[in-house]
Amino acid sequence: MHKQPFNKVTVLGVGLLGASVALALREQGLCGAIHGYGRTEENLRQAMEQGIIDNYSLDAREACEDADLVFLATPVGLFRGIAGEIKDILKKGALVTDVGSVKGGLVYELEALMPEGIHYIGSHPIAGSDSSGAVDARPDLFHNARCIVTPTPGSDKKAMERIISVWKSFGCTVELIDPFRHDEIYAAVSHLPHLAAYALVNTVDDINADYISFAGQGFKDTTRIALSSPEIWRDIALLNRDNLIKFLGLLKGNLEKIETLLKDSDAAGTAGEFAKAQELRRRIK
Repeated sequence: MHKQPFNKVTVLGVGLLGASVALALREQGLCGAIHGYGRTEENLRQAMEQGIIDNYSLDAREACEDADLVFLATPVGLFRGIAGEIKDILKKGALVTDVGSVKGGLVYELEALMPEGIHYIGSHPIAGSDSSGAVDARPDLFHNARCIVTPTPGSDKKAMERIISVWKSFGCTVELIDPFRHDEIYAAVSHLPHLAAYALVNTVDDINADYISFAGQGFKDTTRIALSSPEIWRDIALLNRDNLIKFLGLLKGNLEKIETLLKDSDAAGTAGEFAKAQELRRRIK
């Protein structure tokens, strides 16, 4: 497969995903130097010592100067501000993409911020874990993962092809999805489950926080994602709040349905609800 090299790549946010992007770029020989940006110098220095990045700056504009490819990998709530800050320093022909799990109107805003000759293409690799640190980064994080690319009618086709090529070189299966449809899908299968996990753990706290020490594997499996960064998930929840508010209503309706079945001691109805969920869950490969 043809690989498009980049002389300088800037990763804005050297956490788990940003650092893994850097390692994957390096492993695939897609770039010359990798520059990192973040708010914590200690994390950036450690990333440089580990060979994840070649240089770093605490100033986003400085980090992006002369970059051929820029990855937005901070919490999504910071994307608009950073894009506005760096847009004037980006050189003609530069590509900008991201690893954020919210798209929708944000894609159109970021696209509109880019000066002529600079192209933003939205990306969302479906990879990661409840860890958010660079210490857990690895070059194969995206191998066999799905990556959603979210073009708009105004997206530059050549820029999109180059971004797709990068993700495919990482081992991703790339799918093109409308930005707003992306947000509806991932509100249902990712963002809502995170809210449910946080709420479930907090419900145990309401009952008796001491009970958490008795939790077994089922509880751990169900609530693992409640270990995810509150800052990252605050931004995701607020940016995708319209879908989440709608879907939280559906979730509450399903819980109320189970509550009613239990109040009525309806064994058949209860089993039916559980079987319906079991059947759909089996469809996940």
